[in-house]
Amino acid sequence: MTALVLLPFLWMISLAFTKEGQAMSGISLIPEQPTLENFSVAVQAANLRQAFANSTIVTTVAVATNCVVPVIAGYAFAHLPFRGSKVLFYILVSTAAIPVSVTLIPLFLMAKNFPFAGGNDVLGQGGSGLLDSVGGLMLPYLVATMNIFLSRQYFAGMDRDFAEAARIDGASELRIFTRVYLPMARPLIALVAVFSFTGVWDDFLWPLVVSTSAKSTTVQLAITTFASTGNVKYGALMAATILVSVPVLLVFLFNQRGFIAGLSEGGIKG
Repeated sequence: MTALVLLPFLWMISLAFTKEGQAMSGISLIPEQPTLENFSVAVQAANLRQAFANSTIVTTVAVATNCVVPVIAGYAFAHLPFRGSKVLFYILVSTAAIPVSVTLIPLFLMAKNFPFAGGNDVLGQGGSGLLDSVGGLMLPYLVATMNIFLSRQYFAGMDRDFAEAARIDGASELRIFTRVYLPMARPLIALVAVFSFTGVWDDFLWPLVVSTSAKSTTVQLAITTFASTGNVKYGALMAATILVSVPVLLVFLFNQRGFIAGLSEGGIKG
């Protein structure tokens, strides 16, 4: 079973290092004359430099905002209840069940009519707004409802005795959160970071809707555009796929322990 799963990836790596003329001559996991030419062709032909820059900016901002806003919101829902907090939480969670395709048109109109962007006036009229821009790419990724849910469940399972002891010592709610609970939430933050990174980096549908030129293209769009050309260079296509996959693998490898801990603890708690 493992061999069946790994075979396509091994073949992809093999094609990436195989000369273009030999790429489709037969299936071989070991290239006869390994070459790095496909990687150079991929970077130039697929416009990967611009795509990598855009995807890196969008993903970094999305990870940062999702590691701050949902974590704070989740803590508030779990430890700082207020009137209507449960109803608000259930409403937020229920929005996660809405298909992405349903929200595309509202998000598109929001990006197009964004005030003071792309030549728009205060009413969002007269220009293109955030369309075909890095800002428009970021719009739906800034705060994920699922991350609020994960954070709330994680903090709800933490012992409240820590907070009570801190309050007796005169600590404020902000200090309790930052000095008591936040250090214990590192697995949660790792989980949110990995989920956010992979979700934004691999997303294709929203960039396809909002991006109309190479200046706002992402890595997924760049690969799709490169693959849809008339004369497909499969070796270069596989090389581009490897380059795009490496950041996701690195993020998971460096956060593997925290990611698994966040999954296990989040599933037990709450």
